[in-house]
Amino acid sequence: MLELIDAGKSLSKEDYQRVFPELEIRLGQCQRAAQAAGVPVVIVFEGWDAAGKGTVINRLTQAIDPRGFRVHPISAANEIEARYPWMWRFWKALPAAGKFSVFDRSWYGRVLVERIEGHIGESQRQEAYEDIRRFEQQLIDDGTVLIKFWLHIDRKEQRRRFKELSGRKATAWKVGKAERRQNRRYDTWAAAVEDMVAQTSTESAPWTVVESNQGRHCRAKVFETVVNAVDREIHRRAAHPAAKPRPMALPKGGRARATSILRRVDLGLSLQRDEYDKQLKKLQKRLFELEHHLYVAQIPAVIVYQGWDAAGKGGNIKRLTAGLDPRGYEVVPTGPPTREELAHHFLWRFWANVPRSGHITIFDRSWYERLMVERVEGFCTEDQWRRAFREINEFERQVIEHGTVIVKFWVHIDRQEQLRRFKARERTPWKRWKIGEEDWRNRGKWRHYEVAVAEMLEKTSTRDAPWTILESNCKLYARIKALRTVSEALSRAIRRRRRDK
Repeated sequence: MLELIDAGKSLSKEDYQRVFPELEIRLGQCQRAAQAAGVPVVIVFEGWDAAGKGTVINRLTQAIDPRGFRVHPISAANEIEARYPWMWRFWKALPAAGKFSVFDRSWYGRVLVERIEGHIGESQRQEAYEDIRRFEQQLIDDGTVLIKFWLHIDRKEQRRRFKELSGRKATAWKVGKAERRQNRRYDTWAAAVEDMVAQTSTESAPWTVVESNQGRHCRAKVFETVVNAVDREIHRRAAHPAAKPRPMALPKGGRARATSILRRVDLGLSLQRDEYDKQLKKLQKRLFELEHHLYVAQIPAVIVYQGWDAAGKGGNIKRLTAGLDPRGYEVVPTGPPTREELAHHFLWRFWANVPRSGHITIFDRSWYERLMVERVEGFCTEDQWRRAFREINEFERQVIEHGTVIVKFWVHIDRQEQLRRFKARERTPWKRWKIGEEDWRNRGKWRHYEVAVAEMLEKTSTRDAPWTILESNCKLYARIKALRTVSEALSRAIRRRRRDK
């Protein structure tokens, strides 16, 4: 494909002076329109070394308000970044609604540099392509304008630019062994680029190859592409306004399906206090040991708690962490999203909190709130919560690919037990803060939540991230089951890591 590209395409000085000032004005107008409409814009620059990425990014950002963009120069993952799933640092760099993020190189380093340098194999490369396609589709589905550029120069032009840069004291540092090696292996790189474009140029996220031997042509094409892409999205939103969020209506047959799933849960299971005390001490000691083995093996772990109000999530977490070293874990309570969080994809705030290797993150409520309270109360649109089933499974799969252990608990009680606990909280002065109007309001929608919970459990319980239901009418039984489940999951992961060494 690249050999058919005329890298020497040019634009005369007269034509450039005629069209480029207008493009600069239009780009500024597009930025202001995107800000007003709440449209996030991601612009990716990939290309040959010395193709002019820095120059064109400089001209691009001069044409827009500096308060509305951030430029992210991307290089090899540092020691800290390497301890997280490989997409973690790119999720963190995504723009809020109405803002621009400009990437000087990007997530595509995984399938270019790491591939050519032999840091990843064929299976990892194919996984990376899948991760990229899903990541980009999630952004686009959420309303992001994604523009991807490959700045193309031919081998001869690259060699000429290297010589020019090397000849100037101020720029000689830009040409090192890696850059010269790329020119020598130009054909190998070209084959990798063609594979990358073929694998990741989709209808909704196409690549734009920019003929970059001449700077004037390169800048004009980049500006025109960005202006047109942002303009299209602004007009699309104006012509097709987004659906308004609405509270959940009970579907026909939904109640029957929910009760058929939840009816199988035996809430009569219980444990006597003396047996509980004995098992609790033993399990907490075991978890203390496993936490340290986990750190040595550099295995991250995610533990998710979802459940009914007053089901005992807090007490369960307290017993789980009682025996752990607090330097090795973090409990992340999930409340309503902040204004900044609402301006991003709903998974953005959870990507920011995934654990680094060797550490444990415990989520007291999580991304599953989108499928529960946000769905039931109408805090998101139907399209958003329906997409979330797929997006959550994709998110968890990427985290697991990094070697993370995921344990997910649904803490289950029946309606009568919840009522008893609500009343007990109201009668107990030091527990009264735990009960409020919102709890009673949620209880009034018990049947709606039953339907949402059943569908959540059914569609997001996967082989590597299954749900475990904790029968919590007896809190003692639920606590021991949770600690045992976590212990078994961590033990399996440590054994696998030792076996695979």
